[in-house]
Amino acid sequence: MGFVRSLLAVPASNPRMIEKALASEADAVFLDLEDAVAPGEKEAARGNVVRAFTGMDWRGRTPTFRVNALDTRWFYGDVIEVVEWARVPCAIIVPKVGRAEDLYALDVLLRGVEAGAGLEPGSVSLEAQIESASGLARVEEIAFWGGRLEALHFGPGDFAASVGMPGRNIGIEDAWDELYPGHRFHHAMARIATAARAGGLRVLDGPVADFRDEEALRRSCRVARALGYDGKWCIHPAQIATVNREFSPSEEELERARRIVAAYEEAGRSGVGAIAVDGQMVDEASVKMARRTLERAGE
Repeated sequence: MGFVRSLLAVPASNPRMIEKALASEADAVFLDLEDAVAPGEKEAARGNVVRAFTGMDWRGRTPTFRVNALDTRWFYGDVIEVVEWARVPCAIIVPKVGRAEDLYALDVLLRGVEAGAGLEPGSVSLEAQIESASGLARVEEIAFWGGRLEALHFGPGDFAASVGMPGRNIGIEDAWDELYPGHRFHHAMARIATAARAGGLRVLDGPVADFRDEEALRRSCRVARALGYDGKWCIHPAQIATVNREFSPSEEELERARRIVAAYEEAGRSGVGAIAVDGQMVDEASVKMARRTLERAGE
């Protein structure tokens, strides 16, 4: 999977919402068996995931679902039933990852399930949610685990609960944010992003709960992108367009990046050492950032 700007979460218990999600413009979609599904519906919802994986058009996206946490009674059934019944390469979002051993345990289970389903080893990739004090304290070892792991996700709601941070709602700034001299989640977000990049992983930010507050969503996107995040969760289709726009380079950014790369390449051909673009000196680091910008736009 390439760059993912928008990741749309959909309750696995609602087939109609699944159909709408797959028809949306979200870069990626996942079917949620965890928080979005009531305990009494979790086991039946697995069948909806299988039917979506085998009978619906994912439009080039990787079929993805979120299991219940490893310490719940639903976890093993989520993995075994969905992967064995669907028998397709897919991705699993793993909530509340607190240590690298969590991923190892899931990997051992998946090896047997893949073999039983006739899938190639490694057909199921993993994406880990960092949403606890334990997960953040061990985020580097989680990111460096390797194996099937392809991405880290920050879960601000559960993280806040884990460390005892007060707040009104997920992704919504309130009086506590006004009181604190800085961004309250900066440390967690920056550390997760750094660990993800060091481990060669994608990194995504969690959701904004109030899907009607576009300004709050826009600000949250910009903060995450400023820290190097690839994209953000959406909990409603109405958030997709804003998230896609905010995590895409603007035309101004692209034009400057093109000028920097062109000037650098011309300097290399002519043997010139130092170059300037728009009155500012350009070095190797500037060129790397420019190329990264162009890469995000598919250039």
